[in-house]
Amino acid sequence: MFRRLLTVVLILLVLISIGWLTMRRADIPYNTLEDIYTSSTSQFLTLEDGLKVHYRDEGQPDGRPIVLVHGFSASLHTWEPWVETLRDNYRLISLDLPGHGLTRNPPAEKMNIPYFAEAVGEVASKLGVKDYVIVGSSMGGATAWQFALSRGEMIDGLVLVAASGWQEQQIVGERPLIFRLLANKYARSLIKDFDLKLLIRNGLKDSFFDQSFVTEDMVQRYASLSRAPGHRSGILSLMSGEERMPASVTTLAAINVPTLILQGAADAVVAPSGAPKFHGAINGSELIIYENVGHLPHEEVAEQSVTDLRDFLTRRVWPEDAVLGLPVDEAGAATAQ
Repeated sequence: MFRRLLTVVLILLVLISIGWLTMRRADIPYNTLEDIYTSSTSQFLTLEDGLKVHYRDEGQPDGRPIVLVHGFSASLHTWEPWVETLRDNYRLISLDLPGHGLTRNPPAEKMNIPYFAEAVGEVASKLGVKDYVIVGSSMGGATAWQFALSRGEMIDGLVLVAASGWQEQQIVGERPLIFRLLANKYARSLIKDFDLKLLIRNGLKDSFFDQSFVTEDMVQRYASLSRAPGHRSGILSLMSGEERMPASVTTLAAINVPTLILQGAADAVVAPSGAPKFHGAINGSELIIYENVGHLPHEEVAEQSVTDLRDFLTRRVWPEDAVLGLPVDEAGAATAQ
């Protein structure tokens, strides 16, 4: 009887080991990823602490500058629909946050939002950009509003897209499986070397109301970039030890730049209830909620959201540019062609 039990246990251990080895995936070298995921506008710079950052500086060199900050586990690619539409009128700077995309990993103790905000400011400074609008999606939104609090003198406006920050904002029950696993320290230790493609696909499907946006190319990009050297460990560090400054009415009241808040009503990643809270806490802010839209309105309703952004910029941030791209008469009034 004991031998039979021992045999069964050994067989199970072998099967588990085979499964473990089958699911493990090695890192992908940066030069391989760069060959695939850089574009003609991709550039790299090195921060003062030695971190190598991937960024794109597109659009009009003399245009009003907009800095775009992506969310958790994403990359600058998420902003491509907006960049394509806005490039004729604005200067658009997007970057991969530390430990994301093609940007290298900082030490584990720096894998947090305060450091992300510092990195964004340093990139802008090195590029000679000032008086810009900072736009942040999800965790990038938390980075953006914390940047507005610490470096508000550098920006003319703030745009929060499905931004995180409120402690009660996290969706627990129906939150995408990949986020629930990453939130569990035991699951994190088990899956850190795994092929996360299936979980990433499910997480992306939960990020969009319209499932047709989740293409195989998108899933492959997220999965491949997650396998950049050290990125999976960096993401785990971010989940387990991130320094969070919780949003509060008192804290956010210090933001004094024009602010636009965009939110999908069907967001399954960050509870939509946070958007009205940001709106109520930030004096003079504007709130737009999109029905039947998920966590990434800048992708899912790119045309409508970019129209709303343009309107906000020309009405609240840079009113002197009220009609971008149209000639202005001698009296200073915009004239239609």
